[in-house]
Amino acid sequence: MKKLFFICLILCNQIVLCQTNQVVSKDISQIQPAAKGDFTLGNREFLLNGKPFLIRAAELHYPRIPKEYWDQRIKACKAMGMNTICIYLFWNYHEQQQDKFDFAGDKDIAQFVKLIQANGMYCIVRPGPYVCAEWDMGGLPWWLLKKDNIQLRTLSNPFFMVRATKFLNEAGKQLSPLQIQNGGPILMAQVENEYGAFGNNSEYMEAMRKNLRNAGFDKVQLMRCDWGTNFDSYKTAPDVAITLNFGAGSNIDKQFGRFKEQNPTAPLMCSEYWTGWFDKFGLVHETRSINSFIGSLKDMMDKKISFSLYMAHGGTNFGQWGGANSGPYTAMVSSYDYDAPIGEQGNITDKFYAVRDLLKNYLNLGETLGEIPAAIPVMSIPKIQFAQSAALFQNLPQGKKSLDIQSMEMFDQGWGRINYRTNLTASEKPRKLIVTEVHDWAQVYIDGKLIGVFDRDKTSNTIEIPATKNNAVLDILVEGMGRVNYGKDILDKKGITEKVELKDDSGAITLKNWTVYNFPIDYAFQLNKKYITNKPSGPAWYKAKFTLNKTDDTYLDVSTWGKGMVWVNGHAIGRYWKIGPQQTLYMPGVWLKKGENEIVVLDLEKPKEAAVTGVTKPVLDKNSSDVSLLSRKPGQELKLTGETAITQGTFDATEVWKEVNFQQPTVGRYFCFEALNAQNSKDTNATVAEIELIGKDGKAIPSKKWKLVYADSEEITVSNNVGALVFDKQESTMWQTQLVGKKSKYPHQIVIDLGQDEEIKGLRYLPRTDGGKTGIVKDYKVYLKTKPFAF
Repeated sequence: MKKLFFICLILCNQIVLCQTNQVVSKDISQIQPAAKGDFTLGNREFLLNGKPFLIRAAELHYPRIPKEYWDQRIKACKAMGMNTICIYLFWNYHEQQQDKFDFAGDKDIAQFVKLIQANGMYCIVRPGPYVCAEWDMGGLPWWLLKKDNIQLRTLSNPFFMVRATKFLNEAGKQLSPLQIQNGGPILMAQVENEYGAFGNNSEYMEAMRKNLRNAGFDKVQLMRCDWGTNFDSYKTAPDVAITLNFGAGSNIDKQFGRFKEQNPTAPLMCSEYWTGWFDKFGLVHETRSINSFIGSLKDMMDKKISFSLYMAHGGTNFGQWGGANSGPYTAMVSSYDYDAPIGEQGNITDKFYAVRDLLKNYLNLGETLGEIPAAIPVMSIPKIQFAQSAALFQNLPQGKKSLDIQSMEMFDQGWGRINYRTNLTASEKPRKLIVTEVHDWAQVYIDGKLIGVFDRDKTSNTIEIPATKNNAVLDILVEGMGRVNYGKDILDKKGITEKVELKDDSGAITLKNWTVYNFPIDYAFQLNKKYITNKPSGPAWYKAKFTLNKTDDTYLDVSTWGKGMVWVNGHAIGRYWKIGPQQTLYMPGVWLKKGENEIVVLDLEKPKEAAVTGVTKPVLDKNSSDVSLLSRKPGQELKLTGETAITQGTFDATEVWKEVNFQQPTVGRYFCFEALNAQNSKDTNATVAEIELIGKDGKAIPSKKWKLVYADSEEITVSNNVGALVFDKQESTMWQTQLVGKKSKYPHQIVIDLGQDEEIKGLRYLPRTDGGKTGIVKDYKVYLKTKPFAF
């Protein structure tokens, strides 16, 4: 009893010490483990030390939070009513170079878990090796891509399996002592992540289960997570608890319906209950209302279903860590605010209070809500003018010779920008430059003059270049943005991945003999330039000093800049792009200094004004006025007169995947889905969550090369419901026709360019899954052509 009293006293003192202090207490490492415990699966419930335990978890990501703020974020979660913190481990964060593991400082994951315990909370660990999380390559390290014929998340690639196993072993060294059976706070460890959305190989998942056990997670309860539509696409060992992921507004009974039929005695848990959603460059800011999710959360509490709020607090994709979606390719912005209950800066929102007010009614006997931690102050900073700059093409690093185009990774570069240079032959006529493929955004220069821009999945891979003299210098400056973090396309190399061709009347030739210049993100690289006082007209670094008398948080207003990245005092703050929706970057005060500070900006375009101001509120919802978010051009009208549908029919009103088989396989490149009416005959609105096309092998055709050509109507005013969401592989997002302003009427159409001719024998359609009834399609037609549709 004396020992337990002493431990509790230490924990209480630790909480008091951290209550009003942003900086982690130095005494945290002195906290002793609690008494050894146990956490197991019972009959339709979890058991903590033999007693029923309902998990109320909050997802937090330590790399998205400065270490000095870890404690404040954990306390905020406890104050919201949570008893558990759920965390991913990020392989590529800890092993940025092969065999160089780093778990120190901001990467000290054991320290983070000990802080969770110090605050009287439990922990669920999700070590991957793949995590998704809208994180670069889903947490897999870029250097895997240097290996020829690499395959990911599969037993068939020995190199991947060896490296993944080694990372799990390193993770086990850090965290296995903190299992609850050893006196730590870790209740469960997750095997892989959402594997049902990627594959169905039970042997792979069994290998990962064994690797996790062998890595030291040998006592703790194991779990896995999937969706209600694919959790049974593979099998796992009986000791692995199965949990489901779904979003705001979901019908709880329907989400768990099939699962309960197959697992009648299993505990129920929503391992990711999506409180909001993530933002992508060039699209509308994502929000989810309080009413859209609080009802389903209450339903889970009433039904005694465990949950984890994804995200309770999102944080920030500092530096290069934001990932991307594919189909179409869209990169994540730097803010991972997620419209979560706890805002990006740790600020308390109305959504937080709604959750707190709900959960106070479901606390265990003797349990109380934690105190809401003090807010971290926010300040403004007067305008910082950049007097010094260094033009990119006048500050080229040492070049590397390469006969053929190769990706960024093959030049031992993980992130940043890369320039490919070669010489052109003379031509008196314009020619076409064909680049296959640009990953992800590129500017084309000839003799230093900007000729055009390639934007992956948004522009053609061909531009016309003017007549050139002999030996004209061709530069293709490529920015690698986020690597795809979800689906089959996570094998996402950067730079130019295949070839560059020059085409004239006589045909096309592949360009050779390149000089390659690497521009990594390391801070020292950005400083090692010849900064002078001038106003460059193209890509350049800008540097300035500024003085502060206090160091509170702020938001850097980058709305006058074009496209690039910001560093402050050696910290990579994040990417920005004028197209929005994010126009400010979160700047933690703990990374600022009293006195002199240094800021560096790399801008690939010419800024309207080379200045930055620190403001007190973020701007996350402002898109550029000169960039259209609609796929339909002004006055454009799809002409289906004279076209013959390859199939037509009627969907029933159930909210599940529906499969349509064509009378015979049909070959085509241009696909049109036409919704003729809704299940509710009064609806003028249409919604579609997902469409998959089935190939001749019976499998879904990869959507990596798909591009949305046309949508007759898209809602971009009050929500982000663009047409491309029908093939983004996310069941909780959807295409929705315009809700406000001038509404269109049925029929509604979307047209997709598949990128090449495909033999298709059917399709799969998923109606909206958010619990809403508006716009669910009833009657439909499908068209498929080898040539484009007429407009």
